[in-house]
Amino acid sequence: MKRIVEIVPARPGWYSRWRLATESTRCYQVSLWALLEEADGTGREVIGVDCAGQWPGADDDPTGAEFIRYLFKTPDSGPPEDAEPPGPRSAGFPVPAS
Repeated sequence: MKRIVEIVPARPGWYSRWRLATESTRCYQVSLWALLEEADGTGREVIGVDCAGQWPGADDDPTGAEFIRYLFKTPDSGPPEDAEPPGPRSAGFPVPAS
């Protein structure tokens, strides 16, 4: 079992890329970074949690997507070509009917 040691907000420009199908990927903005530590204190790792609520190693990912990597794009260079557009849909929640 791992424990969370520290959580910090992610700076703009960080994305997580996921493989949805053989030739299909999607990037989501990383919302925060979490420093995890093994229960016995021997190992640490940093994971990013994206705006869709996904993170590498999550047991309850309903999409079945495969984590590929984190990437950084300077904010002035624009988002990756496969980025999920910002808004309520990117948060992983249904959009309420108006």
